Amino acid sequence: MERELSPKPATPFTVAANQAVYKQLPFQDTEDFEFVKRGFIATWDEPIIKTATGKKVWDFTAFDFLTEKTVPATVNPSLWRQAQLLAKHGLFQVSDRVYQVRGFDISNITFIVGDTGYIVIDPLISEEVAAAAYQLVKTHLGDKSVVAVIYTHTHLDHFGGVKGVVCESDVEAGKVQIIAPEGFMEYAVGENAIAGSAMIRRATYQIGPFLPKNPQGNTTVGLGIARSTGNTSLIAPTLDITHTGQKLTIDGIEIIFQLTPGTEAPVEMNFYFPQFKALCMAENANASIHNILTLRGALVRDAKSWAEYLTESIRLFANQTEVMFASHFWPRWGQEKITKYLKTHRDAYKYLHDQTLRLMNHGYTGIEIAEILNLPESIGKYWYNRGYYGTLNHNIKAIYQRYFGWYDANPANLHPLPPAEASQKYVEFMGGGEAILAKAQKCFEKGEYRWTAQVLNHLVFAEPSNLKARQLLADTYEQLAYQAEAGTWRNIYLMGAKELRHGLGDKEMSGSPDDPDTMKVMTPGMLFDYFAVRINGPKAAEIEIKLNFRFTDVEEEYLVTVENGALVHQANLQAEDADAKVLLTKDALVDISLGLSSIEEKRESSELHIEGDAEKFSQLFGLLDDFDFWFNLVEP
Repeated sequence: MERELSPKPATPFTVAANQAVYKQLPFQDTEDFEFVKRGFIATWDEPIIKTATGKKVWDFTAFDFLTEKTVPATVNPSLWRQAQLLAKHGLFQVSDRVYQVRGFDISNITFIVGDTGYIVIDPLISEEVAAAAYQLVKTHLGDKSVVAVIYTHTHLDHFGGVKGVVCESDVEAGKVQIIAPEGFMEYAVGENAIAGSAMIRRATYQIGPFLPKNPQGNTTVGLGIARSTGNTSLIAPTLDITHTGQKLTIDGIEIIFQLTPGTEAPVEMNFYFPQFKALCMAENANASIHNILTLRGALVRDAKSWAEYLTESIRLFANQTEVMFASHFWPRWGQEKITKYLKTHRDAYKYLHDQTLRLMNHGYTGIEIAEILNLPESIGKYWYNRGYYGTLNHNIKAIYQRYFGWYDANPANLHPLPPAEASQKYVEFMGGGEAILAKAQKCFEKGEYRWTAQVLNHLVFAEPSNLKARQLLADTYEQLAYQAEAGTWRNIYLMGAKELRHGLGDKEMSGSPDDPDTMKVMTPGMLFDYFAVRINGPKAAEIEIKLNFRFTDVEEEYLVTVENGALVHQANLQAEDADAKVLLTKDALVDISLGLSSIEEKRESSELHIEGDAEKFSQLFGLLDDFDFWFNLVEP
């Protein structure tokens, strides 16, 4: 049997489900469409932004199909509306001396016009799109230098393009300040390195970079139009924001900061510009409910703290704010409207947290609560409280996880069989593959797509080469995608369908967090933490290594041991009985770990000197795993 690879149309059940959305939501409310075009100045002239080597980084024409007025049957009308708003790109004036470039990446880049130069807030993911945004600003607002860059928080889409707007040498010379919340480097680098490979692989499902951009494919991420794919960079902060109420005057512009740790990121900050009565809410207030637990994977966030910090923002700034902008989406104008928005958005997070806890204490599990809990109409009717990026469903489960973890207290779920083994048993109990397929087909024809997906997932895990099962499961995921309001859910379902039909994706894409810019800003302790998760425990179980490290450039010492399969590092400690003393620069260690230079080359260049058993140093690197980015997700 030939595999059916083409996307399918929406079924009558999907058409009906999507048509019902029109009766549920206030499509007559067009205020966001006024906000999104307000202050438009110009956009980029060329349709494509490329790297210096000609690789496409950004395509402004990719989402041109969103200009269609008729909503396709294959897209939830609510998501289509959101996508149309996100597709508007260009340079916009937010207020006096405050400008944004939107639609050049998944996030926004903001330019504040100082007395002599520009203050940049959140320079996107890639250097190339950030440089294009900067050039657009210089063309229309004046050719000035960037005097400061502010990172609102620790996610890549808020710092990765920094070298597109400033040179690291200017930062080192003190010509440019890099400002971030205290603890920025620890979390910006640490999370991406330690769990980076698997996180990036999972993000391909959430973002959907390999999906076609069309009404049967990717229709944005819900938080932004798409993710740029250029060169990423990182320059370490030169100035930390350490407390709420801290004030800075940069190039004649006064800024008052509010730290909001544990909200959308482990460290994050909002800030206020008194001269312009303008409030930057970073990624703490959006035109969508955000993630309490992002589907790519991360530490669970604290919905209670998130709501409390929004309350603090209202108290500190709302009564004196005339315009509010953020790191995603579009600004809002008017003190009364902004205050109402912040309060209503705050109440959504607070309601989700408190009511999830209430139902938990009644004995409901996360999955059960997610099926019965909805926002009250008084706050759920607002577009910005819809789940385009973080849904109520998976946020409720995240809140449950934060308090109770993965175990729901049902003994049957304490020690279940792993998926592939359990699926073999399920298929046997359900009468075999042919019987399951026949029953699943009937469920599909009734529009019971969630149940069909659950059943067929077992069959695919038991019989990965069963083409009929793969095809029907792909068709099922596709219909779930067409009905999804969240851009992330849509992309996840469509990526699952794609890999069931076509196999794994673009094998040239790397999921490794090992890029020189990131690793070279790691402290030695961070580097050793990363090496520790790469240690192949079984391989190292009978090996003992004890090394004294001295980093000659940062003047730090570490004792590093491998014993019982675990790598342990201790700062400011040396052992008299160490196997060897290793003197080197931090960059030399990075180059060796990345394979940019060999141990022998570094020793010959005098960047590395080893006293004692040099073989133990080499042995350490032989114990490090390289991670396979393309692990399976929809099959064993």
